[in-house]
Amino acid sequence: MHERASDDHRRSGPAHKAYDALCAHMRQLMALERVQELLTWDQETMMPASGIAARAEHNAAVEVAAHRLRADARMAEWIGMLTAEEAGLEPVARAILRESRRIHDRAIRIPESLASAIARATSHGQVVWAASRRANRFADFVPALAEIVELMRNEARCLAGPDAGPDALYDALLDAFEPGARGAELAALLGSLRPALTSLRERIAERVAMRGNAPDPAPISEAAQLELSRLLCAISGYEASTGRLDRSEHPFSLSFGPGDVRITTRVRREAPWECLYATMHELGHALYDLGIDPALAFTPAGRSASMGIDESQSRLWENQIGRSRAFCGWFAPEIARRGGGPADPAALHASVNRVAPGFIRTEADEVHYNLHILLRLDLERALIAGDLEVAELETEWRRRFGREFGIEPPDAARGVLQDVHWSVGVFGYFPTYALGNIYGAAVATAMRRELADLDGILAAGELAPARAWLREKVHRHGRLKTPTEIVQEATGAAPSTAPLLDYLEEKYTQLYEL
Repeated sequence: MHERASDDHRRSGPAHKAYDALCAHMRQLMALERVQELLTWDQETMMPASGIAARAEHNAAVEVAAHRLRADARMAEWIGMLTAEEAGLEPVARAILRESRRIHDRAIRIPESLASAIARATSHGQVVWAASRRANRFADFVPALAEIVELMRNEARCLAGPDAGPDALYDALLDAFEPGARGAELAALLGSLRPALTSLRERIAERVAMRGNAPDPAPISEAAQLELSRLLCAISGYEASTGRLDRSEHPFSLSFGPGDVRITTRVRREAPWECLYATMHELGHALYDLGIDPALAFTPAGRSASMGIDESQSRLWENQIGRSRAFCGWFAPEIARRGGGPADPAALHASVNRVAPGFIRTEADEVHYNLHILLRLDLERALIAGDLEVAELETEWRRRFGREFGIEPPDAARGVLQDVHWSVGVFGYFPTYALGNIYGAAVATAMRRELADLDGILAAGELAPARAWLREKVHRHGRLKTPTEIVQEATGAAPSTAPLLDYLEEKYTQLYEL
């Protein structure tokens, strides 16, 4: 357990006062950022549609206040004094200093007027996207998205410099989610997965052509899906006293502090696995937030190490746990008891791991999922570079999807409009999903190695041992360690694609009898 940063990780004299002042200042900023997220949660779950204009002003006002805290000149003074003493600081203090420096350095490069404009445009853009998705008309979204893309290009120029090349512009946005990562390197890393994934996909397709595939799931009532989702929350250790489960157009998880972490899911009668495994995915995020050492709360070190590590937890919880043969043994009777099916665990395991090309990323099987991410990574890099304009995006999406998957999306809702990310100005996030798969497979392999009879535990519907192991190895550290350090210390090896490819090969070879 780490001691409270505000109490003990300080030096005497001026550095002592500078550290106290910096921690107090950052506590205000972290609290204000939680208020921003609370506004987002309300907008996505409770706010009436007519409130969008007012909400855009709310978000802009809060962002201006937060930006002023991040860019406050006093931060440079405190950081400068502490940097001179950095070698002698305790680990928590060094992490707070490092993260505060990152936040301040980014903020002083971005004009307040631009930060405000982005907050206003993305608040509006999120609502326009949702309406366009429901109406299935990309043209309705084009003006709002074009404005957002131009604003994000401007932010990238501020961060990387006016003469920065296209790779540097994208890297500046990516850095907010995966510190130190480079778009070109990630494209190469994720692209290296393509040959093995394509080979596995083709072998599965040949087998399916011979014997058929698992059937699509039978519809389950919306009430039953929500009841099952609440059951998943309960056995995961996600308690009503510290969270909420609500419905939204796009599932998400938001943390407002150690005692308030909320998730949403999407419910459609004809697509029950989408709901149940979205719930499992968001539970992975929520349990990570709840597992960070509470002594780090409201400090910049009290956040996930990176979005790649954050997504490793959601993808691990959704796939290596939720779609495992053992867990399906417990889950199948629970689904059948509520009017769903199949009741047979083997049939459920086959159904939730069914491999087939599809249009929707969040419904994609594990073999196809990273190919969805590669598509988005390439497109958003082209958008930020100016090589692709928003008006051309739907056509390019359809063309690229057809080349990658052999089928073309029949409409915008199952193509370019399916994800919320770009509507809220999030460019550079998509590759962290694939990084999460890479990190998560490595961590899950180590967990299976260290937890005796993990399959027996999951088959009993007991998730507490897995949660406890992950909390100790991954969650509690927050940003005290880098993503590489967390994975290496948890697994005994540097991050690589090998555990993910080994896991997929073994799982689907058995499932499809390849």
